[in-house]
Amino acid sequence: MAATETIRIPLGFPAPDFTLPDTVSGKILSLKDLRGEHATVIMFICNHCPYVKHVNSQLVQLAKDYQPKGIAFIAISSNDVEKYPQDGPELMKENALQEGYPFPYLYDETQEVAKAYHAACTPDFSIFDADLHCVYRGQLDDSRPKNDSISDGKDIRAALDAILNQQPVSAQQMPSLGCNIKWKQ
Repeated sequence: MAATETIRIPLGFPAPDFTLPDTVSGKILSLKDLRGEHATVIMFICNHCPYVKHVNSQLVQLAKDYQPKGIAFIAISSNDVEKYPQDGPELMKENALQEGYPFPYLYDETQEVAKAYHAACTPDFSIFDADLHCVYRGQLDDSRPKNDSISDGKDIRAALDAILNQQPVSAQQMPSLGCNIKWKQ
């Protein structure tokens, strides 16, 4: 698993629309169905990545803290499940229930959504404002599996607090770091 950073692209791009199956509810959901009143956090994650496992509890807490404030959270897994069966839809559902995800965990079988969002790693985070324009692409915080730092979500919390306070999101954004998305050949 190669450590990979978020791809740096100019902010302001519109969130690409998608329609994907939610592995927990079994429903087909779209960005229009899920978007938040004030902001939408799109997270590319997977089941097996140690970087994601390290922050899972913070992702749950973050969503619980901000969903009541009009912030939507959407998790998407795009890994090649033929080579990484632990990231398949049934195990995604099991993982979401075990972790207590309070957000949908969508399956991107074609990997087209990951490509449209320029996702490169797990976890890979993008935050979109109320108009669905990207205002943040970066790390959750500077915690990593091997640095003994506890995940507090401070970078994403700062971005979400700025949005809620109608302030600009800081342009100082550190890329997320994680396992590379497992692309199909």
